[in-house]
Amino acid sequence: MSTTSAKTFPNITGLETLVFVPDDLAACREYLIDYGLEPAATDANRLEAQDGTGVELRAAGTPGLPAAPSPTCQLRKTVMGVASAADLAAITAELSRDREVRQLPDGSIESVDDAGFAIGFQISRRKPIIGLGELSNAPGSPIQRAANQLGVQAGRGRIQPRALSHIVYFVNDVAKAEAFYAQRLGFRCTDRFTGVGPFLQPAGTLDHHTHFLIGVPPMVPQGVEHFTFHFGGPTEVMQNGHRFIEAGYKGFWGPGRHLFGSNWFWYFNSPFGCHVEMDADMDLHDAAWQPREVPISADQSQAFLLRFRNKWMPGPGSSHDGDYA
Repeated sequence: MSTTSAKTFPNITGLETLVFVPDDLAACREYLIDYGLEPAATDANRLEAQDGTGVELRAAGTPGLPAAPSPTCQLRKTVMGVASAADLAAITAELSRDREVRQLPDGSIESVDDAGFAIGFQISRRKPIIGLGELSNAPGSPIQRAANQLGVQAGRGRIQPRALSHIVYFVNDVAKAEAFYAQRLGFRCTDRFTGVGPFLQPAGTLDHHTHFLIGVPPMVPQGVEHFTFHFGGPTEVMQNGHRFIEAGYKGFWGPGRHLFGSNWFWYFNSPFGCHVEMDADMDLHDAAWQPREVPISADQSQAFLLRFRNKWMPGPGSSHDGDYA
């Protein structure tokens, strides 16, 4: 009787860089700076979070860039991190069986997934993040803020996101796209919306997901629904989102909190041809987690949804529209 050994998948640690060729590079750069990202010391068109993950903006016609998954999509490549050179070698060997894998001068590799999205892999360059995230003074909790440590500060300065979180693709064949990431790269489904698509987690992170796939009909162009960075907690999302609105950007959905992943969210329109989210406090799952599956609905997509309004103070003669009744 023959036996088959289990396939060993590479240790993919998460997203490192999203490469865009935007229709308006200057507007996208300004947007990301207002969002909270910082220009890299060596590349003014690379905007980074605290851990060094980020977004690269490239001009149209830049040589060597892979094709977009559709003519209307401004994303050109999603770069993921791996733990070691052995992981890069394993991915190269696996994908070379049926597609080209390019070795790039910076040591990374580049290929394409089964939906036509360009993908890259590099040994992770994430930097350690120093500093606690938001703590809650819940009575009885063994972990709380220290005495005299404030939970929120008026007039707080610039808020920088901590790390690139996840990306959401529109794909024409969601089963084929999911099979590629699961069978070829070792991603696993953590949760699923029936008839829509899966939340996918690579082997090297506990984050609920780094990818979410949304199935769309063949006549709908493939592309990006949104991408997002992790912030230090819900207060940072609320404060930074409020500043973003005051800077003239338009909210799309939120603020609120999702059920799948439990992350706080606030989505905004953007010049990238997709939405951009701010998120915080995502669930972590290991191999013991059993995926949930439900039909998508407003009740299943969010635990609650808040309504943004400008700051307001009750007092004599003040009025409001009943939102707080």
